[in-house]
Amino acid sequence: MTEARRQVLEMLAAGRISADEADRLIGALQGGESGAHAAAPAQAAPKYLRVIVDANEKDDGPVHINVRVPLMLLRAGVRLASLIPGPAQAQVNKALREQGINFDLSQIKPENINEIIDQLRDLTIDIDQKSDDVKIKIFAE
Repeated sequence: MTEARRQVLEMLAAGRISADEADRLIGALQGGESGAHAAAPAQAAPKYLRVIVDANEKDDGPVHINVRVPLMLLRAGVRLASLIPGPAQAQVNKALREQGINFDLSQIKPENINEIIDQLRDLTIDIDQKSDDVKIKIFAE
C-alpha cells in the first residue's frame, strides 16, 4: 500500500472525507500515480448539482428521487436575476421575507457565480435517518 492510499484511508476512518471522496481519491491515485511524489490531478469543475432521495413511505412504499440540475442553469438564472428591475426585486424580496426566507436578489452577482460553483466541488451532504427509513444525498459532480 502506498503512503498516499494510507493517508486517504486514514482520512476516511477519521471522518474527514466521505466514502465517495475516498473512492475518487484512490481512483485518481490508481490512474495517475507514477511514483511516490506524483502530483494530485486537477479536478474538473462540477457540471451538475445532484439530489438523491431514497425513502420508504408507509402508505406508498419505496420512493426514489434522483435529480441532476445542470449548473449552467444556475449561471443562467443568476444572469436573469440581474435583469430584474429594482422595484420588482424589492417586491420579490418582500415576498420572500414574508415566507421566512431572508434573501436579497440584489446580492446575486453574475461575476461571483463561478466562485460559488467552485465551492460546490467540495460539497457533500448525507442525511441518513434510520428511524424514518429516509436517505438524502446532495453533491456536485
